[in-house]
Amino acid sequence: MSRDSSATKTRLLDAAFAEFAAYGIAGARVDRIAEAAGANKRLIYVYFGNKEQLFDEVLGRAMAAGAESVPFDVGDLPGYAGAIFDHLVARPDLMRLRLWKLLERPSATGLEQEAFSRKAGEVAEAQRRGEVAPEMQPDDLLTMVLAAAQAWFWAAEGVGPGEVGGPWSPERLALHRSAVVEAARRLTEPKNAGE
Repeated sequence: MSRDSSATKTRLLDAAFAEFAAYGIAGARVDRIAEAAGANKRLIYVYFGNKEQLFDEVLGRAMAAGAESVPFDVGDLPGYAGAIFDHLVARPDLMRLRLWKLLERPSATGLEQEAFSRKAGEVAEAQRRGEVAPEMQPDDLLTMVLAAAQAWFWAAEGVGPGEVGGPWSPERLALHRSAVVEAARRLTEPKNAGE
């Protein structure tokens, strides 16, 4: 792919991310994506196929960027939950994209399942070594850690960043983050860790 076509593809993916986060798959318009990217609409079909395939590419790209920004650390699951929270505060559009994926394309890609299975495997190994609480199944425990990291973004209207009440103050943000980390710590710390 030439440098120019690579730049066009990147612009299309960036514009598609914004469009899908705002409108979902059904509400997204290919012509708006092309216009925002300064590209010919036909190139979307050439590079990505259809709108659903474009969404899958956008989602995969967002997941890869998230994994790079917030590497999984089974040795510090509370810190991992806090880092996810920080990442989502910086990019609230990721939660909207994820919600659209759950609503409109729940079983479209195996990328999420592959990443989750790998992480759950690491949790299982840490449980066997006695480094992580063994009371829950590894996939349940990982789900709870991820849920703690995302809880404030799914909470009732008016409590999330950028909602009607405006963005969180630094003090409120710190309290939310502290609650996320503490919840993850209580979920994952072995009972004999403090002895």
